[in-house]
Amino acid sequence: MKSLIKLSFFFLLIVACSNQQNSNFNTTRLNEIDTLIYSFIKDNKIPGAVVLVGNNKNILYHKAFGLKNPITNEKYVNNDIFRIASMTKAITSIGVIKLWEKGEIGLDDPIEKYIPEFKNVQILDSYYKKDTTYSTIKASKSITIRELLTHTSGIGYDFIDGNPSIKSIYHKEKQKFMKYGVLCFCDQDITIGETITKLAKLPLHHNPGEKYTYGIGLDVLGYLIEIVSGKTLDKYFYDEIFSPLEMVDTHFYLPENKYNRLVPVLTKEDKEWVIFEDERFNINYPIEGAKKFFAGGCGLSSTLNDYYNFLTIFLNDGKYKNKQIISKKTNELLFQNQLPGIENFYLLNYDKGNLKSESFPLGHGLAFGIIREEDLRIGGRGSKGTLYWGGYYNTSYFADPKENIIGLIFKQTQNIEDNSSELFQRSVFNLVSSDAN
Repeated sequence: MKSLIKLSFFFLLIVACSNQQNSNFNTTRLNEIDTLIYSFIKDNKIPGAVVLVGNNKNILYHKAFGLKNPITNEKYVNNDIFRIASMTKAITSIGVIKLWEKGEIGLDDPIEKYIPEFKNVQILDSYYKKDTTYSTIKASKSITIRELLTHTSGIGYDFIDGNPSIKSIYHKEKQKFMKYGVLCFCDQDITIGETITKLAKLPLHHNPGEKYTYGIGLDVLGYLIEIVSGKTLDKYFYDEIFSPLEMVDTHFYLPENKYNRLVPVLTKEDKEWVIFEDERFNINYPIEGAKKFFAGGCGLSSTLNDYYNFLTIFLNDGKYKNKQIISKKTNELLFQNQLPGIENFYLLNYDKGNLKSESFPLGHGLAFGIIREEDLRIGGRGSKGTLYWGGYYNTSYFADPKENIIGLIFKQTQNIEDNSSELFQRSVFNLVSSDAN
C-alpha cells in the first residue's frame, strides 16, 4: 500500500511539473490572482467571480470567489453556468470556418447568395427624429461573409448601437414582430431566420468593408450556417464543436437538470447587490420561453471549463487532444489581422464600465480580437497575436500563443463600474517569467 501511495505521489509530481513546463508561467505566484480578486470583492466592486488560467494542455488554476446569489447567499463554484453573450461569436465564427474548409461557402461570397433579402443593401443618409422616417443611398457593394465575420459589414447592433438613429430604426422594426425588440436574448416563438430576413432591408452605417462597426453580423452568419448545413444552429454546434470538444455544459437553452447552476445577473442598489432585471428583455431567457431562437452573436451559456476546451484548439494548431477540429493552416489564418487600413474603429459607448478607445486594440481576425504589433505599447494584454473578447454580462477570455497562456474570468453583472477583467489579464501576464516554476 505504501509503495502504491509513493508511486501515486511521484506520478502527480511529474504531472504537475509537466503542466508548469508547458508555459513560461510562474505558478508559485498564483496567490497574486487571489489577492486581486479578493480586493475587488472587499471594495464592493464585484460580488464575486470564477477565474481560470491554463495552457494548451492543462488547467493550472481554477477558483471561485464571492457571492453568487444575495437572496440565497450561495457562493460561486467552479462549475457554475454563465450567460456568455458575445463570447458566442467566436464559436459561430468557427462554425462558419468549418463550412469554408469543406468548400461549402467562400469567405468572400456575398451574403445575398445565401440570404437573398440582403440584395441591394442601403446606407442611412438622413434620419428624421420627429416622425422616425429616414432616407438611404445605395451601398457601393454587397456584404461578404468575411465582412460579417470581422464586423465591417456596416450592419448595426439594435439595442446597444452607438448611433441613436440606427438604434431607433432597428427598435421600431423589431417592435412589429418581437415583444421586447431585443435580438440577442429572445424568449419568443420566433426563429433567427425569420428575424434576419426582416432586418436585412434596414440601412447600414456605411459601405461594407469601409469601417469597423460592431453589429449583428454573427447572428446573420448563424442563420447562414442553418441554411448551408440544413441543421438548426444548436444541432450544428453540438455535432461540429461541442461534442468533439467535450463542451458538455454549453447550450442555447439549459436542460432542466442544470437550471440551478445558472448564475443570476446582479447589479448594485444603494451599495447592495441585487438581482438585475431589464424591461428590454427576459433576463432568464436560457431557461424560459419558446426556446427556438438561436442567436449566433450572443445566445449561448457555458462554463469556464467548456470555454477553456474551445480556446485550446487555437494554441494547438487546430487540434483538441487527438482530434483535428480545424486545420493547422486554417488556424494560422484566424490569427491574421483582417482590418489593415481601417482606421475608423467604432466602439460602443456604454454608460458605465466600457473600455476606452485608447486602450482597446484595433486588430480583428476571423473569429476574435487580435493584439497587433502596434498595440503592444498599451501593455498588459499579452504578446502580438494574443486573441481576446468578452460578453455583455462581463465574461471575458484571452489566449496568448507565444507564452502559451489562456485566461478566463466570468462574472454576471450589469450597470456597474468594473475593470477587474482588464486587471486580471494584466496580473496573469505579470506572472510570465523566464525562469518559470
